[in-house]
Amino acid sequence: MKIFISSLLLLFVIQTHAAIVPSSPKLDARSYYLVDFHSGKVLVSKNSHLKLAPASLTKIMASLIIFREINQGNLQLDDKVRVSEKAWRTPGSRMFIEVNKFISIDELLHGMLVQSGNDATVALAEHVAGDEATFAQLMNQAAKELGMSNSHFKNSTGLPDKDHYTTAHDLAILSRALIKEAPELYKLNAIKEYTFNGIKQQNRNKLLWRDDSVDGIKTGHTEDAGYCLVSSAVRDNMRLISVVMGADSVEERTNDNQTLLNFGYRFYKTHLLYKAQQKLTDARIWQGTQKMLPVGLGHDLYLTIPRNQYKELDASLEIQPQLMAPMQQDSVVGTAHIKLKGKTISKQPLIALQSVPEGSMFQILKDKALLMLE
Repeated sequence: MKIFISSLLLLFVIQTHAAIVPSSPKLDARSYYLVDFHSGKVLVSKNSHLKLAPASLTKIMASLIIFREINQGNLQLDDKVRVSEKAWRTPGSRMFIEVNKFISIDELLHGMLVQSGNDATVALAEHVAGDEATFAQLMNQAAKELGMSNSHFKNSTGLPDKDHYTTAHDLAILSRALIKEAPELYKLNAIKEYTFNGIKQQNRNKLLWRDDSVDGIKTGHTEDAGYCLVSSAVRDNMRLISVVMGADSVEERTNDNQTLLNFGYRFYKTHLLYKAQQKLTDARIWQGTQKMLPVGLGHDLYLTIPRNQYKELDASLEIQPQLMAPMQQDSVVGTAHIKLKGKTISKQPLIALQSVPEGSMFQILKDKALLMLE
């Protein structure tokens, strides 16, 4: 059974004029990727599965591990961390913590994310896992769980190692998880400067000053990795994530991310079509305590499409024939088909929004007789 839903029922304002989407920007960076946070729609991609050194972009994964520990109640922001000699001696960018001093997790997170301090990152990794090697195992377990199939981490900081690599695609997966799982802690990435021990350092993400819609995420640079930046921005409730790896300069990585973000916002729009658990229709159910079963989606359905093409969307719901009780809530009972200009762009499972127990013997016999007549 198919039920057709007019695009008017999608509850959005119809815009006029056909959208024209030009070809994607051509940038000099070795790899780049632009994706919508909510829908997962890829808008721009170049060498997105190329394994590259991530430099301090590694700290995005380190922060995810730490944020999870905080969310699970295993860490508190005011917990004190003793600075080891290894953390103190870690080369590269620094927060300038001192050996054997006790520093709060909150301060160390600021040092890691705002100042990109390798010393702060190692101190946190050791506190969470005992040593940095064990912390790297946690990072690799998280990467596997998230589906980051072309990533491997050897340390928490991104210092060069031939077996330490990731991809633009995998970093986008990671960034989406970070924002989704820890939206409040993620806000640390938007802080422009931080002072510790009387030393003020600025966030290396220059887009935080250039573009008010940008609220993260992380820069990286080594000789091997080149200049890298993962950025994210929100405009009109639409969040995009942009990844640039292997640029030739700070200015280039900044400009490339700005170009990608501007392209995405200029030519695309993300729509929330249906909310999770929203009733889309009622389906006939047989041999149960009720005749009609409310049907909908188990998750919010976002679609990213070219601007001004909303009126071209059509939705149809295909319900499985002869649904029978007992029916458990969340059971798949059909498929939602979303088309744009006649082309299917999304298929989503339809689920039962409530359970329906089996009816009385009289109801069962009655429905069996009715089904024989169909």
